[in-house]
Amino acid sequence: MNKLYNPFLLLGYAGHEYFCGRDTERKELISALRNGRNITLMSPRRMGKTGLIKDTFYQIGKENKNAVCLYMDIFATKSLGDFVSLLGKTVIGKLDSLPQKTASAIANIFKSCRVVFSTDIASGLPQASLDFKEQDTQNTLGEIFSYIKESDKECIIAIDEFQQISEYPETETEALLRSYIQFCPNLHFIFSGSKQHLMDDIFSSAARPFYRSTEKMNLKPIPMETYFEFSCKWMKTKGITLDKNTFEKIYNMVEGHTWYVQYILNKLFELAPEKVTESDISECVMKIVEAETDGYKRIYDFLTLNQAQLLVAIAKEHIVPAINSNSFIRKYNLKGTSSINKALAQLINKELVFHTEKGYSVYDRFMEIWLKRI
Repeated sequence: MNKLYNPFLLLGYAGHEYFCGRDTERKELISALRNGRNITLMSPRRMGKTGLIKDTFYQIGKENKNAVCLYMDIFATKSLGDFVSLLGKTVIGKLDSLPQKTASAIANIFKSCRVVFSTDIASGLPQASLDFKEQDTQNTLGEIFSYIKESDKECIIAIDEFQQISEYPETETEALLRSYIQFCPNLHFIFSGSKQHLMDDIFSSAARPFYRSTEKMNLKPIPMETYFEFSCKWMKTKGITLDKNTFEKIYNMVEGHTWYVQYILNKLFELAPEKVTESDISECVMKIVEAETDGYKRIYDFLTLNQAQLLVAIAKEHIVPAINSNSFIRKYNLKGTSSINKALAQLINKELVFHTEKGYSVYDRFMEIWLKRI
């Protein structure tokens, strides 16, 4: 991979050298998959789930050349048909080369649909997609799993934002997937999601098909010491000194939440002071907040009065351990517990607020700073 000008990535995965820590989590993922256990990976959005998955796939690829690791993000899918279409595009041709497996051979497996071959515009490589009718969706899904099962390669598929399947109009989706997965021994899954209440319901409710079918992993912040060493290493490449106390202020400001730490470090690397000071950190954070202000205003304007008041109150407290406490309600002149709980449920569903062991916090750390100024 090409060397990056700014090593503090905000999007994507650019190789192991630009990935910070997570050695324990990566080893646990690899061990579980190697021993036939599927994984449910959960954390708030932007904690680094996708990066961990990609880095795990990188390590698996080094250790097992025959393993095929595939990633699909289903956030934008709205139905089982969308899911099947994306799964087909993700899988077909990846377990064998398309020239090796002729169209006629693939057609012997896929009888409910038409396999369409084309060239990927970005990579120039051949790719396949599925053309199927809505009434044949379930049959096509079964044929994709048959295609995987007939392969002699170990296949690992990471499905990101997996909780999206609970929003599909087809109520049988979970049962359908579970029925195929359990009879495909060469196929292993990482089910990744950011809406913990939905993911918990899918995998922890005895009434749901995926009940206790996976090993759970909750992704926590990268330890501060590990993150500090990573940050210092890259800052030094540009002649920037970052001492431990100053980094600790960055880390604690955003509770170690990966993407927000990365954003501040990215801006500091761009600013390139000889030695990072608190003033430099404040300058970078204010620039970030100002750049996002229009977006924050649009979000805020769509909230009900109760939701807006509660969101501002949580932001000003930073963390609220007891959301229905009399002291919190009186301090911010909020309505009763019923109104608070209703507004809180909507804020959580919109991913504006999330719950940790310490209490309720605003999801977007930079939005919290903006809200405190209202």
